[in-house]
Amino acid sequence: MKKEIAIGIITAILANTLGVVLYILTFSEKGIDATIKQSLAEGFFGKIVTLGAVLNLLAFFLFIKKKQDYRARGVLLATVVIAVVVMIRKFI
Repeated sequence: MKKEIAIGIITAILANTLGVVLYILTFSEKGIDATIKQSLAEGFFGKIVTLGAVLNLLAFFLFIKKKQDYRARGVLLATVVIAVVVMIRKFI
């Protein structure tokens, strides 16, 4: 059970990272490094991470469809943690 949840968490982190990279490559005229540095300096990195989390939806529903509930639980847990971290970083 713990292994399945860990697989879900790792999947969510990878999906979120891939989502951030795809978002930057699609909508930014600069490179990945330059966009991340600029977003950290100007304070909109949390928005990019939040948009990158959209791919977590795909992973979550894929695991639900395959009846892999513990992996879906891991994806949900990682998504909530990412959301809380982004909220804390925004207000501090």
